Amino acid sequence: MGISMNTAPLYRALADDTRRKIITLLLEHSYCVSELARKLQVSESAVSQHLKVLKQADMLTGEKRGYYMHYDIDREKLHLLARDIEGLANTNRLPCKGVEGSCCHLSGDSCSAEVKFFCHGTQIMADKVQLPMAPSTPTKE
Repeated sequence: MGISMNTAPLYRALADDTRRKIITLLLEHSYCVSELARKLQVSESAVSQHLKVLKQADMLTGEKRGYYMHYDIDREKLHLLARDIEGLANTNRLPCKGVEGSCCHLSGDSCSAEVKFFCHGTQIMADKVQLPMAPSTPTKE
Protein backbone atom coordinates (compact mmCIF):
# COMPACT_ATOMS: atom_id res chain seq x y z
CA MET A 1 0.00 0.00 0.00
CA GLY A 2 2.96 2.27 0.14
CA ILE A 3 2.67 3.46 3.74
CA SER A 4 5.50 2.25 5.92
CA MET A 5 4.08 3.51 9.20
CA ASN A 6 1.75 1.61 11.52
CA THR A 7 -1.72 3.03 10.91
CA ALA A 8 -3.46 1.04 13.70
CA PRO A 9 -3.20 3.90 16.24
CA LEU A 10 -4.77 6.26 13.69
CA TYR A 11 -7.69 3.91 13.12
CA ARG A 12 -8.06 3.49 16.88
CA ALA A 13 -8.09 7.27 17.32
CA LEU A 14 -10.88 7.62 14.77
CA ALA A 15 -12.91 4.72 16.16
CA ASP A 16 -14.72 6.83 18.74
CA ASP A 17 -17.50 9.33 17.97
CA THR A 18 -16.33 11.83 20.60
CA ARG A 19 -12.75 11.72 19.29
CA ARG A 20 -14.02 12.35 15.76
CA LYS A 21 -15.93 15.37 17.10
CA ILE A 22 -12.77 16.59 18.84
CA ILE A 23 -10.82 16.13 15.60
CA THR A 24 -13.42 18.11 13.67
CA LEU A 25 -13.37 20.92 16.23
CA LEU A 26 -9.56 21.01 16.22
CA LEU A 27 -9.46 21.09 12.43
CA GLU A 28 -11.65 24.19 12.54
CA HIS A 29 -9.81 25.98 15.39
CA SER A 30 -7.23 25.33 18.10
CA TYR A 31 -8.79 24.80 21.52
CA CYS A 32 -7.74 24.11 25.10
CA VAL A 33 -9.19 21.22 27.13
CA SER A 34 -11.66 23.50 28.93
CA GLU A 35 -13.13 24.88 25.72
CA LEU A 36 -13.36 21.41 24.13
CA ALA A 37 -15.18 20.15 27.22
CA ARG A 38 -17.60 23.07 27.08
CA LYS A 39 -18.31 22.62 23.38
CA LEU A 40 -18.79 18.84 23.70
CA GLN A 41 -20.64 19.07 27.03
CA VAL A 42 -18.37 16.48 28.65
CA SER A 43 -15.91 16.66 31.54
CA GLU A 44 -12.39 17.99 31.12
CA SER A 45 -11.20 14.60 32.35
CA ALA A 46 -13.03 12.87 29.48
CA VAL A 47 -11.52 15.28 26.97
CA SER A 48 -8.06 14.67 28.41
CA GLN A 49 -8.49 10.91 28.00
CA HIS A 50 -9.52 11.36 24.36
CA LEU A 51 -6.61 13.72 23.74
CA LYS A 52 -4.28 11.08 25.19
CA VAL A 53 -5.42 8.61 22.51
CA LEU A 54 -4.94 11.25 19.82
CA LYS A 55 -1.43 11.95 21.17
CA GLN A 56 -0.61 8.22 21.08
CA ALA A 57 -1.64 8.23 17.41
CA ASP A 58 0.70 11.20 16.91
CA MET A 59 -2.22 13.23 15.53
CA LEU A 60 -2.07 16.07 18.03
CA THR A 61 0.11 19.15 18.18
CA GLY A 62 -0.02 21.70 20.95
CA GLU A 63 1.05 25.23 21.76
CA LYS A 64 1.25 26.64 25.26
CA ARG A 65 -0.61 29.97 25.52
CA GLY A 66 -0.25 31.37 28.99
CA TYR A 67 -1.55 28.78 31.45
CA TYR A 68 -3.39 26.70 28.82
CA MET A 69 -2.25 24.30 26.12
CA HIS A 70 -4.08 24.79 22.83
CA TYR A 71 -4.31 21.77 20.55
CA ASP A 72 -4.42 21.23 16.80
CA ILE A 73 -4.67 18.16 14.56
CA ASP A 74 -1.79 17.14 12.33
CA ARG A 75 -3.62 17.10 8.99
CA GLU A 76 -0.83 15.09 7.34
CA LYS A 77 -1.76 12.11 9.54
CA LEU A 78 -5.32 12.29 8.20
CA HIS A 79 -3.97 12.49 4.65
CA LEU A 80 -1.79 9.41 5.29
CA LEU A 81 -4.78 7.51 6.59
CA ALA A 82 -6.90 8.63 3.63
CA ARG A 83 -4.24 7.28 1.26
CA ASP A 84 -4.14 4.03 3.23
CA ILE A 85 -7.92 3.65 2.96
CA GLU A 86 -7.80 4.55 -0.75
CA GLY A 87 -5.20 1.81 -1.23
CA LEU A 88 -7.47 -0.67 0.53
CA ALA A 89 -10.42 0.38 -1.62
CA ASN A 90 -8.32 -0.10 -4.77
CA THR A 91 -7.29 -3.66 -3.90
CA ASN A 92 -8.22 -5.97 -6.77
CA ARG A 93 -10.06 -9.21 -6.09
CA LEU A 94 -8.02 -12.23 -7.10
CA PRO A 95 -9.65 -15.06 -9.04
CA CYS A 96 -10.18 -18.41 -7.32
CA LYS A 97 -7.28 -20.73 -8.15
CA GLY A 98 -9.26 -23.89 -7.46
CA VAL A 99 -7.14 -25.19 -4.61
CA GLU A 100 -8.34 -28.72 -3.89
CA GLY A 101 -9.33 -29.30 -0.28
CA SER A 102 -10.16 -25.69 0.45
CA CYS A 103 -13.63 -24.18 0.60
CA CYS A 104 -12.79 -22.35 -2.61
CA HIS A 105 -12.28 -24.77 -5.45
CA LEU A 106 -13.70 -24.21 -8.89
CA SER A 107 -16.07 -27.15 -9.13
CA GLY A 108 -17.80 -26.59 -5.80
CA ASP A 109 -19.17 -30.15 -6.00
CA SER A 110 -18.23 -31.07 -2.44
CA CYS A 111 -19.28 -27.74 -0.91
CA SER A 112 -22.30 -27.51 1.35
CA ALA A 113 -25.23 -25.44 0.12
CA GLU A 114 -24.28 -22.72 2.60
CA VAL A 115 -20.69 -22.53 1.28
CA LYS A 116 -21.98 -22.55 -2.30
CA PHE A 117 -24.20 -19.59 -1.41
CA PHE A 118 -21.59 -17.52 0.43
CA CYS A 119 -18.46 -18.54 -1.46
CA HIS A 120 -19.68 -19.29 -4.96
CA GLY A 121 -22.64 -16.93 -5.05
CA THR A 122 -25.26 -19.51 -6.00
CA GLN A 123 -28.91 -18.96 -5.23
CA ILE A 124 -29.49 -22.41 -3.66
CA MET A 125 -29.85 -20.97 -0.15
CA ALA A 126 -30.92 -17.44 -1.01
CA ASP A 127 -34.40 -18.09 0.36
CA LYS A 128 -33.06 -19.81 3.53
CA VAL A 129 -30.29 -17.44 4.63
CA GLN A 130 -31.21 -14.30 6.53
CA LEU A 131 -28.28 -11.90 6.84
CA PRO A 132 -28.35 -9.67 9.93
CA MET A 133 -29.04 -6.05 9.16
CA ALA A 134 -27.57 -3.11 10.99
CA PRO A 135 -30.14 -1.27 13.07
CA SER A 136 -31.52 1.70 11.25
CA THR A 137 -30.82 5.08 12.74
CA PRO A 138 -33.66 7.58 12.82
CA THR A 139 -33.20 10.43 10.40
CA LYS A 140 -33.52 13.98 11.62
CA GLU A 141 -36.28 15.90 9.89
